[in-house]
Amino acid sequence: MRKWAVIYSSTTGNTKSIAEEIAGETGGDLFRVQDAPTDLSDYDVIALGYWLRRGGPDDLMKAYLPSVTGKRVVLFQTHGADVGSEHAVTSFARAAYLLGANCEILGTFSAQGKLSPALIARRKKSEPDDTHNSPEAQERWLRAADHPNEEDRAAARAFAHKMEHKLDLLEKFRRAQEEKKHSRTAIPR
Repeated sequence: MRKWAVIYSSTTGNTKSIAEEIAGETGGDLFRVQDAPTDLSDYDVIALGYWLRRGGPDDLMKAYLPSVTGKRVVLFQTHGADVGSEHAVTSFARAAYLLGANCEILGTFSAQGKLSPALIARRKKSEPDDTHNSPEAQERWLRAADHPNEEDRAAARAFAHKMEHKLDLLEKFRRAQEEKKHSRTAIPR
């Protein structure tokens, strides 16, 4: 079995909840980003989880991402936005951009998560025409309030399982390619 490091940043517990599911499914080592190892050479897969701040990873994860180099990476995130929204999808690109050199992104996972009460209070103080305090935004806050739920946690476990299966298929393909290459270069007797 491959060795996973599951590294997360969390303030409300949303991302931690998803990180625990991924670590449990893969048997991975679980680290808060503040306690994450600087040497990742013992790990085959690095799962990096964060909450969204201003359309990208939070500041702690933003600072850590460039230190991850030459690894197979899985990105996962929690947010108050709807899963699959432009906001959520674009943030994956921003996280990928911050990764160090020569990383291979295997997959991404997104889950809605409750907003902190302090953030909601700040947003309610903004102008009603502010997109962060619009009626649509307030509806999203309500939808997000019960997340991540058991369905989200089950989806995270299924995602981790799919990533392991994907790696099995990639390794099988690479072995077949290597055998094919080797058989072409073999000298007939």
